[in-house]
Amino acid sequence: MKELNLFCIDLNQPSLPGFSHFISSWCWQSAGCWLLIDPGPLSSIPHLLQELNRAGIDHLDYILLTHIHIDHAGGTGELLKHYPTAQVICHPEGIRHMIDPARLWQGSLKVLGKTAETYGKIIPIPQEKICYREQIDGTGIRSYKTPGHAQHHCCYLADDLLFAGEVAGVRGEVNQGIYMRPTTPPRFILEVALDSIERMISLAPQRMIFAHYGMVEDAVTHLEIASQQLRLWVRGAVATGNLEAESRVLAFYDWLIARDENYALISQLPADELQREREFLGNSLRGMVEYVASLSEAERRALSA
Repeated sequence: MKELNLFCIDLNQPSLPGFSHFISSWCWQSAGCWLLIDPGPLSSIPHLLQELNRAGIDHLDYILLTHIHIDHAGGTGELLKHYPTAQVICHPEGIRHMIDPARLWQGSLKVLGKTAETYGKIIPIPQEKICYREQIDGTGIRSYKTPGHAQHHCCYLADDLLFAGEVAGVRGEVNQGIYMRPTTPPRFILEVALDSIERMISLAPQRMIFAHYGMVEDAVTHLEIASQQLRLWVRGAVATGNLEAESRVLAFYDWLIARDENYALISQLPADELQREREFLGNSLRGMVEYVASLSEAERRALSA
């Protein structure tokens, strides 16, 4: 996808079925500055460098991280070796983990297992090369702290375009309608995630870029769907709360298919992408299960009403 000074680089993972057109990095030029949003994992850096070279980009001024999960930020330290003048912008809560990523790497292995090994290790970033800024000098871009998907999540607004990371979850390309699902791994707090979405709606962006995946022209519509889905999915987590873990995921899926018109479009996805999405469903449910478990019985009843 190209639009003047804005283009997407697909970070396909050939050894992971369904991971084409799922992980993305975006390159954008603003006021003479070149910016890259989410370099992706270490395994993608050779391809990313090839595409940047093909576009004639010989320097980067800024590398913006929407969050520090391995599939978005793991290769940043390696990319800096090739673009040493770039400054990395990151949520303050994520900076220390990118400087010393040992715990982040172990956490990635624990949650993702072989997928993390495929992505490759997380490369440290020199302390002087990473910071947080609300206004990114010389670009007109403003950063916003948007915890929800992760406590270290940021969105970036450039004119009418919102680089949204995973604040609104995941989007899939379907022939009819809008396929979306929340991304709510532990530690998920509904009120925090909803607040982040509402603040992004208040900015009234026209266009929005999903890290997973693509640009949409009706940003507010997608943000509103994301807000509605979070509320609905938490209700589903309450409704299936009396089931054992394995059967709960299956029941939760059936519950959503019957009630979430956007998630029900999962059937339109290609077979490998559908399988990927089914596998990720358990991760989203785990975060909601932990959240629901933290509530009082009265609060759970209120959610399910």
